[in-house]
Amino acid sequence: MKKVALLFILLLTVLISIAQKREIDTLRAVIDKASVDSIRLKNLIKLGSVYFISNPDSSIIVSEQAYELAGKIKSPLKQANALRNMANAYATMGDYAKGIQLYFKALRICENLNDVFGTVAVYNSIGSTYIQNADYKNAIRYLNLANKLWSRYLLSHKLKELDQKEHKAISYVNIGEYYLYTNKIDSADHYLQLSYQEAKKNNYTNIIGIIERDFGEVEIARGNKGAAINHLIEAVTISKSIEDVEMLSISYLSTAKLYHTYEQQDSAIYYAKRALDIAIAGKFELDILNAGKVLAGYYDEYGNLPAAYRYFKMTAALKDSLYSQVKLKQLLSIDFDEKQRLQDIAAAQISIENKIRSYVLTAGLAILLLLMFIFWRISRQRKNANQLLQQQKEAIEATLSKLKLTQNQLIQSEKMASLGELTAGIAHEIQNPLNFVNNFSEVNIELIDEMENELTNGDKTEAISILVDIKQNLEKIRHHGKRADGIVKGMLQHSRASSNTLEPTDINVLADEYLRLAYHGLHAKDKTFNAELNTHFYEKLPLINVVPQDIGRVLLNFYTNAFYATQQKLKLAPANYKPLVEVSTAINNSMVVIEVKDNGIGIPDDIKEKIMQPFFTTKPTGEGTGLGLSLSYDIVVKVHGGKIEIDSKEGEYTTFILSIPV
Repeated sequence: MKKVALLFILLLTVLISIAQKREIDTLRAVIDKASVDSIRLKNLIKLGSVYFISNPDSSIIVSEQAYELAGKIKSPLKQANALRNMANAYATMGDYAKGIQLYFKALRICENLNDVFGTVAVYNSIGSTYIQNADYKNAIRYLNLANKLWSRYLLSHKLKELDQKEHKAISYVNIGEYYLYTNKIDSADHYLQLSYQEAKKNNYTNIIGIIERDFGEVEIARGNKGAAINHLIEAVTISKSIEDVEMLSISYLSTAKLYHTYEQQDSAIYYAKRALDIAIAGKFELDILNAGKVLAGYYDEYGNLPAAYRYFKMTAALKDSLYSQVKLKQLLSIDFDEKQRLQDIAAAQISIENKIRSYVLTAGLAILLLLMFIFWRISRQRKNANQLLQQQKEAIEATLSKLKLTQNQLIQSEKMASLGELTAGIAHEIQNPLNFVNNFSEVNIELIDEMENELTNGDKTEAISILVDIKQNLEKIRHHGKRADGIVKGMLQHSRASSNTLEPTDINVLADEYLRLAYHGLHAKDKTFNAELNTHFYEKLPLINVVPQDIGRVLLNFYTNAFYATQQKLKLAPANYKPLVEVSTAINNSMVVIEVKDNGIGIPDDIKEKIMQPFFTTKPTGEGTGLGLSLSYDIVVKVHGGKIEIDSKEGEYTTFILSIPV
């Protein structure tokens, strides 16, 4: 039987070595060939972390080399990482006092560097080590510190997870194990579930194996044999797949506990022995002690006293090594020193806060006195200033009255100027209906003479036919007479001050009418100028409430500017240049949109922001007042609640976009 056990241990040791040899050889090769200290240091730290479970002695040696090299190149963060590897190795070997001492040394470095990730990792390691040493009071203290620090960091940086999500999973599993070992099963299950969600989501297989084993312990405590077996089988499978030999030993020991609970003696002893053999092969002293104690207890319970005594002797010696009085004193001393350090830090912080508070109060009092003096001076100056302000106010009010009067005069002048622009167009437009009236009147006179002849000849039928023609001609005379009347009324409305009365208006008709009037007016001044007019009116445009003469003025300004731009470009453009003005209407987001686009000289970028300002004009002296677009802006934005946008490219085009709410 002993030969079989030895053979199993030897085989297991070979398997462990093969699993890690390739990675270790690779790291060793990189370290040997590295000519840069930083690369060598990085791989020494990685090699120390690979070694600490399977070969803690080698991990300590490699980590000490890393620590010295990190000090040489002045990298305190790497020194902290090397100290953590050494602490992990000592804890694995069962030297908790040395491990805790090194953890605290690493913790000082991380705190001085304000390295939150490192500090949280060390807190978790300290808590986990205290759990292994069954010091649950200290364990939960450091696990809570890790959790709170990590939560504050995420909140202060407005982060959700970062790339360090493993911290959360480790914190939860450590707290879960604390509750598990203190027999608070529901709390243990809660935190283990949280850890499992994080680990599963981020594929932390090594943590999932630990959680599955812990779930098995939870189900054993609850009496759920089937669920416990499933979790432990999963833990064993994962431990084998990732070659986590220590967790494999722990999972087998939990399996032995399960079968012992249900009085399956052979299975309980079988799995306890497997746990012991694996722990011996991996030199996991705490796991050897736990498995040996379990086997001693089982054999004693089953009446096999020689076997029980053999395992008791083995564990007794190991227990003395792990939990000697010296080591316990060291742990107590380390814990006392740490508490004292924290108290000193808290006292120093309070002292600093008191000093700061005193400085703040003194500074506040000085500022208050200074403010009182300033307010007194201001009060005196205010009395003197109020008299001067009153005089200035009266002068400003007088000036403002004059400015308002001047402004009204300028606005009326601009209206009359725009009326002048329309005069020639109106003359052209009114000439057409007058020609129709004159022509049809002459025709009717001839028809009446013919009708008299027919009546004289007694041809009543022909006379009635002529009478019908006369009636049709009179209808046309009336139509064109109304057209002339409308043009005259429009001219009068344009010249009068606005009534600000909103009327349902057909924007298509208004835009088309002012386009033709503006074009004919310009053409009457310059017979050589011709432009192509394109209209794209939206047929289903609803009537909207506007002040027609005001919107007409706006459109007239846009048209006048468009024709002026094309006229100026015509003077400089190639022979094939053809002036074009396009007008379109549309509905967009409950707004009636009117676009006036020309292919003229465009507007330079540096003056786009200025063209809506009063008195700003690009036209030569005498050709523009600089009020047209300013008045247009007031009419559209202030009166009608709309907006004006300009899209232009110098030398190519300009588009004025007028939007009015429906």
